[in-house]
Amino acid sequence: MESFDVAVVGMGALGSAAAYHLTRRGARTVAFEQYELGHVRGASHDTSRIVRTSYGAAEYVRFAQAAMRDWDDLEAESGERLRTTTGGVVFFPKGSPYAAADFTTALTECGVPHELLASSEVRRRWPAFRLPDDVLTVYTPDSGIVHAARTVATLQLRARALGADIRDRTEVRSLLPDGDGVIVRSSRGDVRARRVIVAADAWTNALLEPIGRTIPLEIMQEQVTYFLPAEPARYDPERFPVWIWEDEECYYGFPTYGEPTIKAARDVSANLMTPQTRTFAPSPELTAQLSRFVAGLIPGANKGLRTVTCQYALTPDRRFVLAPLPEHPQIIVALTAGHGFKFTPVIGRVLAELALDGQSQEDLSAFGMPHPVSDRA
Repeated sequence: MESFDVAVVGMGALGSAAAYHLTRRGARTVAFEQYELGHVRGASHDTSRIVRTSYGAAEYVRFAQAAMRDWDDLEAESGERLRTTTGGVVFFPKGSPYAAADFTTALTECGVPHELLASSEVRRRWPAFRLPDDVLTVYTPDSGIVHAARTVATLQLRARALGADIRDRTEVRSLLPDGDGVIVRSSRGDVRARRVIVAADAWTNALLEPIGRTIPLEIMQEQVTYFLPAEPARYDPERFPVWIWEDEECYYGFPTYGEPTIKAARDVSANLMTPQTRTFAPSPELTAQLSRFVAGLIPGANKGLRTVTCQYALTPDRRFVLAPLPEHPQIIVALTAGHGFKFTPVIGRVLAELALDGQSQEDLSAFGMPHPVSDRA
């Protein structure tokens, strides 16, 4: 049986970043992906993702600051330009369950430059927004866009160049803890690894349940729509920021990026499904709902062109899980609940640190293992 220092299960953003950081440190690494590399069945495909430090909790702001440093490092090491800085706004309408004060407090605590803006100032700076007067806005100049598919491909190419054995179209069927290691049983044979990183998103519990652990997950199909502005130049990344609308129903969107369209989506639409029952067909109701919202907020860009689906696997309270299993500490789990792409390079680094050192340089105390389903009332 082949032996490795670490096996990585799942080669989306998190698994690819882990494989990259493991091989940078010289670890003998094997990585498994059940589908083709760059597939569209998970959450790491398509083009743009928002990168930002603006969160309402200091632990996420600090982690985002570390991610920004690791994005710099990844771009320098790979020679790829992956990010575009646009600035970003987070809107808090009157009556929102989220508070602008939580964001400004967390950003101030972590030393992140930001501004609290009235609606009149937002409309002056970015006249494409039609914003009501009773909306508070938090602006962070470091926010922007990262290219999702290019990032994942870059991580995979660098990991392979540094020695990773990447096995795509190879299903991991089970994990068998074996002393201080794990036997990984796959459709292309078994290997043994000292540590295993499970970055399998919606497929995580299929691997964990047989060894006594189930993580509470809500799995849903999400979708984004690309809209054609009447005047695309108004939405150029140098003139228009990434944006988030924080309310009972949350929305987010982007300036033009590589084509004369803007992208927008509702966050957490509760379109529940499983990977086995997923249709990949966009919901007409959700598309219409988003179109109405965009027409109200950005009236010059409400002609929908196409809609793309993706998959969310949400943990309780959408908390990250970056931790070893208590029962089997040689198995490390990574879940980011649909808002983790901006943290990709730092998550890859901390997973490599957990696997090789047993602890991370970053504070992961907020990202521990949730109680299993059987322990929850």
